[in-house]
Amino acid sequence: MRILVVEDEPQLGKQVAAGLREELHTVDLVVDARSALAHLIAPGDTDYDIVVLDVLLPGVDGFTVCREVRRRGLRIPILMLTARQAIEDRVEGLDAGADDYLIKPFAFAELLARVRALGRREPGLQVGPLRIADLTFDPLAKRVERGESVISLTAREYAIVELLIRHSPQVLSRDQIASGAWDRDADHASNVIDVFIRNLRRKIDDPFPTKLLHTVRGVGYTLRTSDNDLVGDASGTPAMRGHG
Repeated sequence: MRILVVEDEPQLGKQVAAGLREELHTVDLVVDARSALAHLIAPGDTDYDIVVLDVLLPGVDGFTVCREVRRRGLRIPILMLTARQAIEDRVEGLDAGADDYLIKPFAFAELLARVRALGRREPGLQVGPLRIADLTFDPLAKRVERGESVISLTAREYAIVELLIRHSPQVLSRDQIASGAWDRDADHASNVIDVFIRNLRRKIDDPFPTKLLHTVRGVGYTLRTSDNDLVGDASGTPAMRGHG
């Protein structure tokens, strides 16, 4: 999943972002409301699957960000983080449009569980195994298989496969792949993406008779069968603290 973390405490923000990346999510980290809204509502910007949003941000608070996101009709799930424990604060967050509320300090395992739960609630974000032909992508187990073989992927390769399989049979351009599989500020020249695609092809396609990773010249790349089948359903951490 692609996740936006909005947290003004540098250490906590980096911890949350790093933990989510270790779980093979693509994460952008910003520290204020203005940057958060720029990421979420700017024309042509990348869609996020979930927002992890601190309440006490400098200037404009997280409640205001949440209200503005909902005012613009965005359905993206929002998990709010705060050190405020009063029921009234939680009610305000939920009334602002938040989907869930997590009080600091919290264990990262709980944050991760809540992120997974929000992903399951979003109808457009399937969290069960996905299949194209004999290729299976399981986002919960973080496992990719082709037939009876487990495919060993790097974190970046995994992110690209997730992006392609979730959008199959759509053809994604290099820019779309870069936006979906790299953090917003990361360097990702188009030739680097081509290198990753070649590596994926060696792992996913070369050992097998049926080729699934296709190049559409002048457009980009797609994961699909030759007959354009769609993706189908395959049916003790330290507490993180902060002032928000």
